[in-house]
Amino acid sequence: MKNKVSFIIGGCRSGKSSYALDQANKIKGKNKIFIATSVPTDAEMEKRVEKHQQERGENWYTIEEPLNIHDTIDQYSSKACVILVDCLTLWVSNLMFHSYDQTQVETAVQNLERALEQCKCPVFLVSNEVGTGIVPENMLARQFRDFAGLVNQRIAKVADKVVMTIAGIDVQIKPKT
Repeated sequence: MKNKVSFIIGGCRSGKSSYALDQANKIKGKNKIFIATSVPTDAEMEKRVEKHQQERGENWYTIEEPLNIHDTIDQYSSKACVILVDCLTLWVSNLMFHSYDQTQVETAVQNLERALEQCKCPVFLVSNEVGTGIVPENMLARQFRDFAGLVNQRIAKVADKVVMTIAGIDVQIKPKT
């Protein structure tokens, strides 16, 4: 299957989620799975989640999975026409919140890579680019940046297609056009 795994990366509010949803909606079928890694912790975040659910529409079934996204992909890929994971940087935050160390994060990424390789339907994964800013001043923020960078590099490597969004404009970076 051509472009089975698509990785969409960009800065905050760059249009990456909208782009991923638009591309996923082009896939015919009614069984569309949205894997939400967000764990709303306040009223403002809950409103954002509700807004995004309304934007997706009724063809989408949302699964909230903050940690084991590979298991959800394994479970649903043979039943779904498309899976959209939003977002990997929140997933990294969740792993860190649950005290995952470097080895555990690498194992989680390996599990995700395996799930993507075995997936039976197209998958779109969304992530924030965290490597273009300044070096964070504290250890926790540097660790987050390092883990997110590791995840982004590994997923970009296994993806068939990588697109970066900048100011609402999508730029394909893999495969090279």
